[in-house]
Amino acid sequence: MGKEMNGQGEERTAFEIGVVVPKQAGKERDESFDCVEVLVEEFKQAGLIVEKVIGIADEFIKLAAPLETLGRAAAELQIKKPTHIGMDLQFEWDEVEAFVRQPDGSLFSWCERFHCFNHLIYGIVNKRNSAVSLKFDGKEFHWELGESLLKRLEAEGIVKQVFPLHDEIKRKQLLRNWALNWWDFTSQPVDDIYSYFGTKVATYFAFLGMYARWMLFPAALGIMLQLVDLGSSQSMMLPIFFISIILWAVMFFQFWKRKNAALLARWQISYSVVADPGCKILGLDWSSLQSPVELVKKVGTDRAREKEVFQRAEWFGHMMRFRNDVIIFLSIICLQLPFELAYAHLYEITRPDALKFGLTAIYLLAIQYFTKIGGKMSVKLIKYENNESTEYRADSLVYKVFGLYFMQSYIGVFYHTLLHRDFKTLRQVLIQRLIVSLVLENLMENSLPYLKYSYRKYGVRHKKRHEKGSSTGKIQFTSRVEKEYLKPSYSASIGEELEDGLFDDFLELALQFGMIMMFACAFPLAFAFAALNNVTEIRADALKLLAMLKRPVPRAAATIGAWLNIFQFLIIMSICTNCVLLVCLYDAEGKWKIEPGLAAILIMEHVLLLIKFGFSRFVPEEPAWVRANRMKNATHAQHMCSKQLLRSISGGEKKILGGEKKIE
Repeated sequence: MGKEMNGQGEERTAFEIGVVVPKQAGKERDESFDCVEVLVEEFKQAGLIVEKVIGIADEFIKLAAPLETLGRAAAELQIKKPTHIGMDLQFEWDEVEAFVRQPDGSLFSWCERFHCFNHLIYGIVNKRNSAVSLKFDGKEFHWELGESLLKRLEAEGIVKQVFPLHDEIKRKQLLRNWALNWWDFTSQPVDDIYSYFGTKVATYFAFLGMYARWMLFPAALGIMLQLVDLGSSQSMMLPIFFISIILWAVMFFQFWKRKNAALLARWQISYSVVADPGCKILGLDWSSLQSPVELVKKVGTDRAREKEVFQRAEWFGHMMRFRNDVIIFLSIICLQLPFELAYAHLYEITRPDALKFGLTAIYLLAIQYFTKIGGKMSVKLIKYENNESTEYRADSLVYKVFGLYFMQSYIGVFYHTLLHRDFKTLRQVLIQRLIVSLVLENLMENSLPYLKYSYRKYGVRHKKRHEKGSSTGKIQFTSRVEKEYLKPSYSASIGEELEDGLFDDFLELALQFGMIMMFACAFPLAFAFAALNNVTEIRADALKLLAMLKRPVPRAAATIGAWLNIFQFLIIMSICTNCVLLVCLYDAEGKWKIEPGLAAILIMEHVLLLIKFGFSRFVPEEPAWVRANRMKNATHAQHMCSKQLLRSISGGEKKILGGEKKIE
């Protein structure tokens, strides 16, 4: 956490940003004009603590910031922070004691610190009277007036990358207390995760931990149903199991909303703050599209034109999103559906189980390629949508890509269910899909980062040996910052322009949830596989973030976003599909007569849908203590503002009266 409290009650300053520049070939360097030396000097003048590290192939500039430097930057950025009276006000360094601190005692969260670093390093501009001539390794260029020095060096290829650094003390603490702590397998230090990785990553792990803990109930129920023989009552257990897991899923997501609200209250985060579309990360504007408010400022204050601008922007955005969704939907129906049905038919006519496993593995690899094509097309379409911020664009990408995966993951299973009514084959398909997909995903998720890291290290060593002209001698990487630089980033496999690595982690959970829920009556034991996978997923993802990848760039998402709607959609789909499974099971002849059994299943479907949509009325999405604290803070803030306003008015009237008396 770069600002941990030390024993004297002060915040410990740690290096949190790394800047990578290539080594210069020339031995003699004019420090007054050398662009790297100028950059280092400008960093120091901006109030940053600078340390240079010489690596094997590159040079690294490590940056840290004293609390006052960050505070001044936060005031310039006009960052809003919660105060002790319950209001979110713009930060002022001179009034620092009025603002609430983080759960770990630090003044700024990781996301706020990162924005401040970004403002400081990219805000270094040429304020001299004329352009400055800079040199690097024999190359000369000019730093123009008002131009950002770091952006210019990036454009020239001199600054290769700017990335967040791991805080080694906090990283080791999280490894010991979280990633390698198996005693309480679903317990996690969520506050420490939030302080180190930011809101979005902490929210994911809070969701994953709660999901793994709640999964133990349907897992135990599925194991009992699989192992215990109830004789004549066995046929009644599937409907009971189906009703139980639907109620479980509805309750889980309603209580997750309550937990999410409680976490945000504990972290002093409000939706209005995290939804800010104007955040910038490493010089990139999160919201490149103009909002209607900006357009209104340009056209003036005419009410009629203002209304017209808002309406045009609103409906144009809806039409663009609708058009893009239609394109994706037609692509799925016309291009992907035949491919999926062909695989389902080949699987049906293939006899040996070994060939079926091989066919499934080839299919899963093939659809990864097709999905990447669909993802690239989705990203291009989203660029033309009038979304308000990066988070809205990311949600749009999630919906489109999940549509592709939904077809890939479930259409073959639907084929076996509806066309053949073959429950034995259906169970085999589910087992193979779960085993093959879990094995492939875990292998790729955990091995690819290590292979990429090893390949990059080999490339650096090979280049260094080639420069020296010698193939002997082992080259050791001694600097930790260079090792971090060579590690891969936490990015999404599809649409990395809009999403980070959490896209793939949430996608894995959503596909697993859909598989076990929509075919629960066919294979209840699948919940046990899912429970085991989720428990190991917590530690595997923690190790991946702490040991295998660079420290992620913080994202200010306060909820799981579009994934919550996808999970809710899968619950509705599971009600329909499981009712179809029960009809196929109890109506083996396929006559589809409205008999007592079929009528009972239809009634059960309607009742479960009613429960799904009505349960939220009985369980509020926000805990009572959170609502009470919010109301208390709002009342307190209103009271304070009212007193200040009355005092100002009263003071103004006294000044006016005093002036009138003097005139008399």
